[in-house]
Amino acid sequence: MAGRVRVREISDDEGNRLKRIVRRGSGSVVTWRRAQMVLWSAQGMSVTQIARLAFTSEDRVRDVLHDFNADGFDSLYPRYAGGHPPVFTLAQRREIKKIAKSAPADHGLPFSRWSLAKLADFLVAEGVVEDISHEGLRELLRAEGVSFQAVKTWKQSNDPDYQAKKARVEHLYAIADGEVAPGPGDPQVVICLDEFGPLNLQPRPGGQWARRGGVARDPGEAPRRRLRATYHRTGGIRHLFAALELGTDKMYGHIKKRKRRGEFLEFCRYLRSLHPADARIAIVCDNYSPHLSTRKDKRVGRWAAASNAEIAYTPGNCSWMNCIECQFTALREFTLNGTDHATHREQASMVRRYIAWRNRNTANPRLRRIVKRANVA
Repeated sequence: MAGRVRVREISDDEGNRLKRIVRRGSGSVVTWRRAQMVLWSAQGMSVTQIARLAFTSEDRVRDVLHDFNADGFDSLYPRYAGGHPPVFTLAQRREIKKIAKSAPADHGLPFSRWSLAKLADFLVAEGVVEDISHEGLRELLRAEGVSFQAVKTWKQSNDPDYQAKKARVEHLYAIADGEVAPGPGDPQVVICLDEFGPLNLQPRPGGQWARRGGVARDPGEAPRRRLRATYHRTGGIRHLFAALELGTDKMYGHIKKRKRRGEFLEFCRYLRSLHPADARIAIVCDNYSPHLSTRKDKRVGRWAAASNAEIAYTPGNCSWMNCIECQFTALREFTLNGTDHATHREQASMVRRYIAWRNRNTANPRLRRIVKRANVA
């Protein structure tokens, strides 16, 4: 019967050198893993225990221990012949990307997230790659469009009609994009509608061009603009009713004091007036109560039936499906950030002038970049 495989007796200097390799954590992942296996064996662990800790096979542990007993520390360093860095196959790149986007807990590891060191170690242990440096792994993930990001909250829809509503909204978007032809009962015009606000009279943080701090001002130069502090806001609020016509990429907006069902219908009538009465329109909106026909108030449904219009609702907790949402990010960036309007009239004028500018400059690169970044639908 074969005897137990373990590392030879090592000196104090060799033990300290192994600890330095393990603690440093830099350099080749292969060297770090091999040194760790040897150190565990020197501490009295069996091959089975080491394989379990290192997430590798027992045969791999035995090979490392045999090589160290024969060649010493030279066996810890991979014998690369130099030349061009390793080129990973398409299958390897896909597997690396797949594992990086998964959670370590999915693979039985007690970690909440991957670090480059842990990910590289796991890839080598699983045999996905023979060796990969931390920087090489970082460059590969960047090339594959994978970056380290904060985990954001997400509220799952519990709408019982989720699939039907989602399919209808996506079908309307396909009609607007010209991907499918309108069928019987389908609209010729698709409009996304939502409210933005409340619009307060308050200083809003933003950026500006100003002289660098610590540099003396020129004679007569005014100090840099500051935002005032507001403790009492007695000017009330306003709400922006906004709509985006998908076929023409035109945005419309009305500012109201309230956002009740009456104001919603008033804005819908305006949108209806933009097109001939025989052209059927569809309005995509969320499940905010003024958008709905209820048992006590059926005005929305009656208006839609009488006006050759369809109200298409996004599923509950899925207002992100509404394409108007990403336009609000650009409106806030271009028009509201860094402002301190004295009156609602002044603020409303700026919002209306932005909408007019936006409709004339739909191809503006910065506008398109902000909208694309904010778009989830």
